[in-house]
Amino acid sequence: MPLQSMTGFSRREGTSGRYRWAWELRSVNGKGLDLRLRLPTGTEHLETDVRRLIAEKFSRGNMQVNLSVSTSEAGVETVVNQGALAAALSLREQLRDVIDPAPLRLDTLLSIRGIVDFREPEEQEGERAARDRDLLSGLHLALADMASMRQTEGEALRRVLLEQIGAIETLTRQIEADPSRSVQSISARLAGQVALVLEGASSSIDQDRLYSEVALLAAKADIREELDRLRTHVTAARDLLSKGGPVGRKLDFLSQEFNRESNTICSKSNAASVTAAGIELKVVIDQFREQVQNLE
Repeated sequence: MPLQSMTGFSRREGTSGRYRWAWELRSVNGKGLDLRLRLPTGTEHLETDVRRLIAEKFSRGNMQVNLSVSTSEAGVETVVNQGALAAALSLREQLRDVIDPAPLRLDTLLSIRGIVDFREPEEQEGERAARDRDLLSGLHLALADMASMRQTEGEALRRVLLEQIGAIETLTRQIEADPSRSVQSISARLAGQVALVLEGASSSIDQDRLYSEVALLAAKADIREELDRLRTHVTAARDLLSKGGPVGRKLDFLSQEFNRESNTICSKSNAASVTAAGIELKVVIDQFREQVQNLE
């Protein structure tokens, strides 16, 4: 399955009878699927279907969904208030001796409030059902456009993340191959430290206990397990990117594990070169985690 970013935009417009509609969708990062819908009056009953269609397509992202619907002026009809018209004509008849006897003009009637009203024709059930079908079909197209954009962004993120995983693997190997971790280097360093302790110690010091403590400290400073786990996490991250789909949460968890191991390596390090590589490792891991936040 392709990877998807959580960033996307789409817009679809169309007509249905006398209606003109437009869907506009915007998506950004989110911990879950957070939908904010703006549906015009008369289309609120579509909310359940809209939420269902989006949830079938996406699992994460803060998404704003706006629908606008308008009608053409050709659909406007005139309604004559017969009662008000009759009252106006009756009043004219009553005042025929004191007003201009000229015939009433249309613009005069239109200027009298309440006689003529312009309104949209009442919506028929069949017309409404057809409009709803067209609106949901338009949403299908808008969601497909959004998915296409998010997949394009996701593929770009895949390449970036694979480069960063490669950098993590390279730094792991660099730390593992560091001369300070060789048996000879470790032995020489420990021997020197023991010699310094013995030189300034009293003759009553228990040398066997001293060597046991030194061995314990050496074991605690060993970073072999951290390096092994880093290699395991690298393999797991590559597998997830290869598998695709909504793997953002799993990769975010792995980024936390990467960070944990790099912190431990830096805290255990007793060589400047290992510490420097560990710090660089932390920088790459932070960049990795930042990019992972964009994945669904």
